[in-house]
Amino acid sequence: MASFGIGELAAEFGLTHRTIRHYEEEGLLAPARSGTVRVYDHRDHARLALICRGKRLGFSLAEIKEFLNLYDSDDAQVEQMRYMRGIARRRISALEQQLADVQQTLGELYRIDTQISEHLGRNGITETQDMEEKHS
Repeated sequence: MASFGIGELAAEFGLTHRTIRHYEEEGLLAPARSGTVRVYDHRDHARLALICRGKRLGFSLAEIKEFLNLYDSDDAQVEQMRYMRGIARRRISALEQQLADVQQTLGELYRIDTQISEHLGRNGITETQDMEEKHS
């Protein structure tokens, strides 16, 4: 069975040693020990991949931990899938709201930019002149 050192995992996943140890402290990883050295197995590697994916998708460590715990307790992974669908749907909803907010903000900024350009144009200042003055 393949084993990994903390440095190997850190390099592969782009994490710090401290982050991996934090995941261990949070109960997300449980490496074996050989003296004082942590030895991570294939299971730890797979769990770390899931942790990184969950973090990238914006899930909390508590949500990720619950997901991983359900994986361990349900061979058919039905509860795990239901749980993941629930948090994924909540995340989708939150991201859709953020997207709507960003689109609204962009619309307002475009309107401001247009209004300023029109105002400057009415006063005989072109966009080119404005940019040249900034760099002089």
